[in-house]
Amino acid sequence: MNSRRAWLVFGIGVFAYLVAVTQRSTFGVAGVEATQRFATTAAALSTVAVVQTAVYGLLQVPVGVLLDRFGSRRILAIGAALMALGQLVVAFSPVVGVAVVGRVLVGCGDAFTFLSVIRLLPGWFTPRLLPQLLQWVGMLGSLGQIVSALPFALLLRETSWQVAFLSAVALSVLSTVLVLLLVRPGEPLPLTTPIPVGGRPAILRSALARPGTQLGFWAHMMLGALPNLLGVLWGYPFLTQAIGLPIGLAAAVMGLFVAASVVGGPTIGWIVARFPMRRSNLVLGVGALSYGFLALLLLWPGIPPLWFVMLAFLGIGVAGPGSMVGLDFARTFNPSHAGGSASGIANSGGFIGAFVGMFAIGLLLDARAGHDAPVAVLYSYDAFRVAFLAPFGVALVALVGLLVARRRTRARMFLEDGIIIAPFWVALFRRVRGGRRRPNRGGDGGMPSQPVR
Repeated sequence: MNSRRAWLVFGIGVFAYLVAVTQRSTFGVAGVEATQRFATTAAALSTVAVVQTAVYGLLQVPVGVLLDRFGSRRILAIGAALMALGQLVVAFSPVVGVAVVGRVLVGCGDAFTFLSVIRLLPGWFTPRLLPQLLQWVGMLGSLGQIVSALPFALLLRETSWQVAFLSAVALSVLSTVLVLLLVRPGEPLPLTTPIPVGGRPAILRSALARPGTQLGFWAHMMLGALPNLLGVLWGYPFLTQAIGLPIGLAAAVMGLFVAASVVGGPTIGWIVARFPMRRSNLVLGVGALSYGFLALLLLWPGIPPLWFVMLAFLGIGVAGPGSMVGLDFARTFNPSHAGGSASGIANSGGFIGAFVGMFAIGLLLDARAGHDAPVAVLYSYDAFRVAFLAPFGVALVALVGLLVARRRTRARMFLEDGIIIAPFWVALFRRVRGGRRRPNRGGDGGMPSQPVR
């Protein structure tokens, strides 16, 4: 555990995820060029990204089951190879329908990647390190947005569609080779509860029925949908067309998502490790921050100044590392043999929310501007001001689901472990007064170092 080989495996896994994030967001960077190349509408363009994200979200649960059965190395290599094939199809697609096929393959490969990396780590590192490492995977992987927003965007502008997407193919080929050569499974995880009779379907049903898994799903949807729909598709057209930023400056603003991960990821990881009983309060706080900045961005009279756009994207970007708390819920509220299945269920939340939001934004843009409107009208700031109401609908659904799942989770904790949950304001009042925190009082359950029974 925690050996040099473990850190090498961690590095290769992070690189594979970085490449996956790059592939995920390349089509969003090429959104304006794709509109012109395929002579298509915003709704049709959003369909490409929606299908890709929908495939990602719908495959999370099957991928989790496959990980529990076959392990991370093979699934990670298959994912990288699928993304290379998908980008190859996009590079030579003559019509938008062929591009959809390519992005479906990219979505499939992307779906295989993140969960594989997360499932790989417990075999190489001690449990105390895992919440922080989970955040570091997300933080370092988010550098892929910079790769797509700057080098890829410049290649696309200075060379051609084929050259830019073939460079993305090369990245995934390299990732496949490194995984096959250097990644090995770590120590097998000990069973924390007996495996249920009925095999993998029974494990999946059991994980899905746990309120803690559902809590992870809704937490990931609330915080994961907004940065994903901006990073995958609509952030770049918003900055370049609605705000009027040049490519380099738009790339820098998109890079603030990475800066938010660099600052927010380790901080959130530390808070989760230090206060595991208050994770849902952390999710609600980060959600209020991110959606609050989006609301201010839309309510600004006229086109907002650059400094506020940068501040808003930084605040919205904190939702990315915040969404990782959903996976921590899934991990700690499930036995070791169901870790992949539970993580897949939780991780699907943000991407299901993202593809619903992305498609709704495309429909609202077309409805606001009309199907035959030029790009300047279609992607105007006033049009985005209406279209960006869609993420608030997703967040409202997620909030209701989270509150219901949290109530059921706390009730189950009391029945199984006798843990009584104090409201946050009561716990805060006790801490302010300097009272000692009782070990069985708190918030959302099991310590990250071991699953809750």
